[in-house]
Amino acid sequence: MHMPSAQQVACRCGEVKLNVTDTPIACVDCCCNSCRAAGLRLQRLPGALRLLGPHGTTRLVMYRKDRVEFLAGFERLAAFRLSADAGSRRVLATCCNTPVFLELNGGHWLSLYGGLWPEDARPPLQMRTMVGDLPDPSVLPADVPNLKQHSLRFYARLMKAWIAMGLRSPDIRIEGEVHA
Repeated sequence: MHMPSAQQVACRCGEVKLNVTDTPIACVDCCCNSCRAAGLRLQRLPGALRLLGPHGTTRLVMYRKDRVEFLAGFERLAAFRLSADAGSRRVLATCCNTPVFLELNGGHWLSLYGGLWPEDARPPLQMRTMVGDLPDPSVLPADVPNLKQHSLRFYARLMKAWIAMGLRSPDIRIEGEVHA
């Protein structure tokens, strides 16, 4: 996947801006139960756009944390968790209720929401993950691999990125919370 070495992305209203550098780890449509449940709740927020694709998928562009720079609006970010003990959080721009990223506890990458890119500049889809969580995965197109679970190749991409980062997992502190 060839991408520009640096690209600026933003929330819908432009108040929150990020710069991403180099190529993403992967561009996926996630089909897991957690992403679908969160997507349903987050797209109901005032002014929020549709988050889930036609088959209940969530487009995510995965970047190493050291390749994501917050340029503006960091103070407008707030975290959403499906439950108090959730192993992941989704972070939104509160100015326009745009989902910005998904982060797993202790993760060395951010899964940026595909809606941050204009459609013509969005990295191309490489795979669908966790299709085994869908009620009927047979409805998915066969344009990219439809992985029942995360594959060994998927985990190898994450491990390669983590090694390249010196096995670090930088912490991103978000103060606010969103209840959806």
